[in-house]
Amino acid sequence: MKAKLRIAVLASTSGSDLPAVFSMDREHYEFVFLLTNKADCGAREKARQFGVSDIFLDPKGLTREAYDTQILELLEKEQIDLVLLIGWMRLLSPELVQAYFGRMLNVHPSLLPAFAGGMDLDVHAEVLASGVKETGATVHFVTEEADAGPILLQESCSIMPEDTPETLKAKVQKIEQGLLQKALELFHLEKIELRGNSVKILP
Repeated sequence: MKAKLRIAVLASTSGSDLPAVFSMDREHYEFVFLLTNKADCGAREKARQFGVSDIFLDPKGLTREAYDTQILELLEKEQIDLVLLIGWMRLLSPELVQAYFGRMLNVHPSLLPAFAGGMDLDVHAEVLASGVKETGATVHFVTEEADAGPILLQESCSIMPEDTPETLKAKVQKIEQGLLQKALELFHLEKIELRGNSVKILP
């Protein structure tokens, strides 16, 4: 069991899931910084509310590789143990993914592998258009292929006839928050074992 996990969060959106994450026991989890690629990202204000340092790293004029090299340098400088992607709207370079493989998690608003590749309300609209009766959220390890890494946790919810993309998003975000908290607990307790493209949760 690690005494304290040093965690960095990458976010591009409003950060609705962040209060659930940042409110976790600081005895075990140290949120070192939140990094965003958007100056007006709402997640920055949420980080400040919880005393978490927020960093705006401007991608303008940089290739994906050059930008991600700067991210990797920050992660290594701060000795980050775990990276959380929460509403991060950029594909990561192979270099960054490989450097943090097994230590980088993404949360996605569907039951992967279904409805992979989309973002935010577009995913929920696609789910509703498909006619499926259930959706949910997934926390998975990040790989070079978007939304295709080993699945750590999933939880489902029913879709009601009156649901809209907005109401579905609200329901799924509650699930996301619980899954992220559970994922951090599993990392802290060292109960995760990666086996190829599958994950075993240890007793």
